[in-house]
Amino acid sequence: MTMTEIFADKKARASGWFRSLRDEIVAAFEGLEDSHDTGPFADQPAGRFDVSETKRHSDDGSDAGGGLMSVMRGGRVFEKVGVNVSAVFGTLGDAAQKSMAARGVPGIEKDPRFWASGISLVAHMQNPHCPAVHMNTRMFWTPNAWWFGGGSDLNPCLEYDEDTAHFHATQQAHLDPHSENLYPELKKWADEYFYIPHRNRARGVGGIFMDDRNTGDWEADFALTQDIGRAFLPAYVPLVEKRRVDAFGEAEKDAQLVHRGLYAEYNLVYDRGTKFGLATGHDANAVLMSLPPLAKWV
Repeated sequence: MTMTEIFADKKARASGWFRSLRDEIVAAFEGLEDSHDTGPFADQPAGRFDVSETKRHSDDGSDAGGGLMSVMRGGRVFEKVGVNVSAVFGTLGDAAQKSMAARGVPGIEKDPRFWASGISLVAHMQNPHCPAVHMNTRMFWTPNAWWFGGGSDLNPCLEYDEDTAHFHATQQAHLDPHSENLYPELKKWADEYFYIPHRNRARGVGGIFMDDRNTGDWEADFALTQDIGRAFLPAYVPLVEKRRVDAFGEAEKDAQLVHRGLYAEYNLVYDRGTKFGLATGHDANAVLMSLPPLAKWV
């Protein structure tokens, strides 16, 4: 059997998992909106996700997959949050081929066909005491290679040591059953990946990140990817539940807007997923869903 035939079922399982994780997160976030204990924004209507289909088209205009874009704006808790899932396919362009070849992806220039599926989430909050957050997990396949990637990282404008500790401890608890070496490895990777060189600082307080994960054991790598996804809600939701009722003033809101400018800079200049999505013709609105609704530069 060819790798294409062997991986037909695996691709379906991976994309199905990303969709089920999306459904769980959307339900949890709408549940936060429904709470009566939402602090300064309690008088606003509870937010709901607007869901639309996304499409990717190949260079000749033919269908090349797509997904769902789910965005909530102006809620009690979330000022803007997007939870996207996709499964796309096609042929990589020259620039993408060279980039992946430079990363050591085997055979990409001989056969540049690809398939990719994943979930991507970014949340920007109403209350500046609530941290912004990013999470994604994904699987990438070519006829000569496959890998998993993803992680999650916390991006507070007002930092609380106990919140950072909870976020990291929850992720470590989900990684340790796979290997006690994984959490320090993926934390270090996140610290390096989510660093903004032109600002000489990190984007937030870190988390975990991996890419090009292929140990040769697809089942083990898929299980790890699932646990990275499972860690997200217990790592993040308790922080929102605790901070959403905190009072704030103009100074805190100003700090939030400035930090959002930092987030936008990183995503537009450095983020690998943003670059890949735009370069391969995916829906631009879905790719740029990560950008905050309002930001400020000083």
